[in-house]
Amino acid sequence: MGALIFSGAAATRQLSDPGALTRWGLPVAKAVHNLSIAAVIGALVFAVGILPKRLRPSRKADREDDGPEHPAFARTMALASVAAIVWTLSAVAVLVLTFSDVAGMPLNGSQAFTSALVGFMTGIGTGQAWLSITIVAAITATLTFGVRSLSALGFTLALATVGGLLPMALIGHSAGGDDHYGAVNSIGLHLLGVCLWVGGLIALGFVSRTLGTKETVAKVLQRYSALALVSFGLVFFSGLINAGIRITSLDQVASDYGALVVAKALATLLLGAIGFMHRQWVIPQLSSRSAARVLWQLVAVELLIMAAVSGVAVALARTAPPTPEELPTDASPARILTGYELPPELAGSAWVTQWRWDWLWVAFALIAGIAYLVGMVRVRRRGDKWPLARGACWVVGLLALTYVTSGAPAVYGMVLFSAHMLDHMALTMVVPLFLVLGSPVTLALKALAPRGDGSRGLREWILWAVHSKYSAVITNPLFAAANFAGSIIIFYYTPLFGFALHEHVGHELMNLHFLLTGYLFILTMIGEDPLPRRAPYPLRLVLLFATMAFHAFFGVALTSSTSLIQASWFGSMGRDWGASAMEDQQLGGAIMWGIGEIPTLAVAVGVALMWSRSDARETKRKDRAADRNNDADLAAYNDMFARLAERDARLERSPRQQATARSADQAPADSSRNQGD
Repeated sequence: MGALIFSGAAATRQLSDPGALTRWGLPVAKAVHNLSIAAVIGALVFAVGILPKRLRPSRKADREDDGPEHPAFARTMALASVAAIVWTLSAVAVLVLTFSDVAGMPLNGSQAFTSALVGFMTGIGTGQAWLSITIVAAITATLTFGVRSLSALGFTLALATVGGLLPMALIGHSAGGDDHYGAVNSIGLHLLGVCLWVGGLIALGFVSRTLGTKETVAKVLQRYSALALVSFGLVFFSGLINAGIRITSLDQVASDYGALVVAKALATLLLGAIGFMHRQWVIPQLSSRSAARVLWQLVAVELLIMAAVSGVAVALARTAPPTPEELPTDASPARILTGYELPPELAGSAWVTQWRWDWLWVAFALIAGIAYLVGMVRVRRRGDKWPLARGACWVVGLLALTYVTSGAPAVYGMVLFSAHMLDHMALTMVVPLFLVLGSPVTLALKALAPRGDGSRGLREWILWAVHSKYSAVITNPLFAAANFAGSIIIFYYTPLFGFALHEHVGHELMNLHFLLTGYLFILTMIGEDPLPRRAPYPLRLVLLFATMAFHAFFGVALTSSTSLIQASWFGSMGRDWGASAMEDQQLGGAIMWGIGEIPTLAVAVGVALMWSRSDARETKRKDRAADRNNDADLAAYNDMFARLAERDARLERSPRQQATARSADQAPADSSRNQGD
C-alpha cells in the first residue's frame, strides 16, 4: 500500500476513473495472485524433486505406491491444492478488475459492463492473457486433487509454470518499449526465479514440522538452498536487465519508478544475504537446537521481506516507466513489423558488431555451461576420467548457440530470409553437432549421486526421461530423420512461419524446435548418450544420405522459386540496401543447400568411423576371448564343419549301401527258383 501511495498509482483519475474498489482492489488481487501462483509452483517443485514421496522408499525405483505417503509430501500437496484454488479465484478477480481499470468503468452488474467484459476477454490481448491464466489455474487445481504420480505431477508443474507465467510475461510493461524481445524474456526469467524462490520458501515453511528426522531436514534444506541460489541469480540479474530497458539514463533513477526499482533491488540483495547465511553457517550446524531455531527465524524473516517485495513489484507494474513504450507516430516499416529499427547493411563487420541479446538463451547457455563445468570437476576429482575434448565441444556449442540466437544471424534473420535460413541451419546442424559431442547426459549420470530416500532428483528424472515411452518414440532413428526433414516443409509452407515472425512466443518456439530437432537427429547418428535403442550403422548412413538429398531438393526448390514466402513481411520491410526480397530468398535456398550438406557429410564421416571402430573392437574382443579359452570357439567351429562333412558322407554312402542290400536280398530268391525248375 505504501508503494502505491508513494507512486500515486492508486490516486483518483481525472478521466474515466474506475472507482476506489478497482484502484485499490486490483493491486491487492494481483499481490494475492502472485503469491498463490508462487506457492503452487513451489509446492509442486517440492513434491516432484525435493521431498520423498513415501515414508519407506521402495526397493524398486519404478514403484511409487509402496507404503503410506510421507507426511511432508501429503502436506505440500495440500498446500498446492489450496494455493491453486486461491490462484484461480484471484485470477478471476484480476481479470474483472483489469477490465474495469482499462475501460474506466466501475464494477457493476449491468448488461453493458458484462458485454464489454466478454469482448475484453475474447478480443483484447490483455483480457485473453488473463482468461488463459484463469483456465490454466483451474486445470492445475483439478490436477492437484486428482493425481499423485510423480510423472503426472511433473506435467502439472510444467503446465502451471508455462501456462501461468508466459501470459504474464507477454503483458504489462514488457509488451512495449524499444527492446520488446529482451523485455519479455527478462521478465519471464524474473517471474520464474521469483516463483521458484518465494514458492519454495513458502513450501519449506509449510512442511517444516513434518520433515521428521534431522537427516531429512538437512537434505531438504540443502536441495532447496541449491534451488534458491539459482533462483536468486535469475531474479537479480533479470531484474537489472529489465530495469535497464525501462531506465535509460541516471536522472531517471530519481523518478518514482526508479525509486521502486532501487528498493526492490536492495530487498533482493538482503534476501540473497540471508540465503547465504543459511547455506554457509546455519545448515551445517543443524544438529544443535539453537541453529535450528535460528534457521526457522530466518525463514520467517525471508517470508516477510518477500511479501514486501511482492507488494513493490505490484506497484511497479502499476507505475508508468520513465521511458515511453508506445511506437512513435513516424515509425518505420521495420519498426512496425519487428519492433526494432532496420539494422545497417549486412557487411563484413556487421557479422560481429550487431547483437540483440536473447536473454532466454543467454541464461540457458550460462546455466548449462556452469553445470557442465561443475560436473566435470566433480567427476575428475573422484578419480574418473572425462575427456577435455568433450567439455570443449560443449562450450563451443553453447557459444555458437548464443551467437545464432543473439548475434547477427538473429538480428538480420528478422529482415532477411537468407539470414533467417542461415540461423535455421546453424541451429539445426552446427550447434547440435557440438552439443551432442559433449555427451551431457552421460556426464550428468556420472556426476550426480543417486538418491536413496525415494525422492526424484535431477539424476532420477533424467533416467526416467531416457527410459520413457515418449523418449523411445522421438529418439527412434526413423522418427528423428522424418522429423528432421519433414518439419522443414511443414514450417515454411504453413502459417507456422508467419506465427514465428509476428509473435514472440512463435519465435522462441521456432528456435527451440530447430535446436531439438537437430539435436535428436544427430544424437541418433553419432551420440554416445544413452538411448532406448540404436540403429545399425548401415541404416544410419542411409538416413543421413536421404536427409542430405532432401535438403538439396528443398534448397533447389527455393532457389528456383518465383513466389515470395511471407511476402507481407519480407517484402514490406522497407529496406534501401541489399538484394531484393526475391533474390534474397533464392540466396537463402542456396545457403540451405550448401550449409546443410557440409555438417551432414561430417556426421556421415563420424558414423563411418564409429562403424569401423565398432568392428575393430569386436575383432579385439573375439581375439581376447580366443586367447582366454585357447581358441575354443574356433575349435568348436571346426568341429561343427567336421560333423557336417561326416553327415554328408553318410548320406552319400547310404544309396549305395541300400542298393547292395537289395541285391543281396534278391540273390537267394533267384537261387530257389532255379532249384524248383
